Amino acid sequence: MRWTGIIRILVIVCTLLSTWYFSEKIFTRKWETRSLMNYFEKETKDHKSHKKIHRKCGNDRDCPETYFAFKIISGAAKVVGPSICLEDKILMSSVKNNIGRGLNMALVNASTAELLKTGHFDMYSGDVKDVQNFLEPMKDGTLIFAASFDDPATKLDDKTRDLFGSYGSSHIKTLGFRDSWVFVGGKGLKNKSPFEEHIKNEKDKNKYDGWPEVLEINGCIPKKMD
Repeated sequence: MRWTGIIRILVIVCTLLSTWYFSEKIFTRKWETRSLMNYFEKETKDHKSHKKIHRKCGNDRDCPETYFAFKIISGAAKVVGPSICLEDKILMSSVKNNIGRGLNMALVNASTAELLKTGHFDMYSGDVKDVQNFLEPMKDGTLIFAASFDDPATKLDDKTRDLFGSYGSSHIKTLGFRDSWVFVGGKGLKNKSPFEEHIKNEKDKNKYDGWPEVLEINGCIPKKMD
């Protein structure tokens, strides 16, 4: 009887140990599975939260449906050319090979954002009449995007400056040799444009040797509604 009792106790102990062992294995596996699921869920959320949001022209914010997104960057000294972007399309840049020293300009339909034409004009040794011939045929409802490169102003005369002034420029009268300038205006604009930046070429303040720093403007332009 004594041995029978001992055997029964051993069986009970073995049963309890087996139950504990398998319960631990199952619990541990469930915990590991849940931990892994939580980890991957967190990684996925973190990835989504850090995923770069694409905005037109690389701007900081989206534009309403009735606006066009744009960005203009002036040239850097005489080394790096300017660029003009509208609605996520590069209109002018070194890569497109349609820029040059002086004034770089793109004319765009203010209702559709259709590119009408581009041009670059050497204002150090070129002919200012070429700029006038480019600008004067502009019709109402045309946007003008302009960016400086190297020297945008030496050959500018009063007539040409007045043209830019009629398109909304506030700084064209004082634009000088090797100044940095970016501008968005329009034919038929009643007020001065809010999209314009200008830095004078000043020896003591220039960022580069003989040229001021690069200028950049971006934002949202209201579409012309018929």
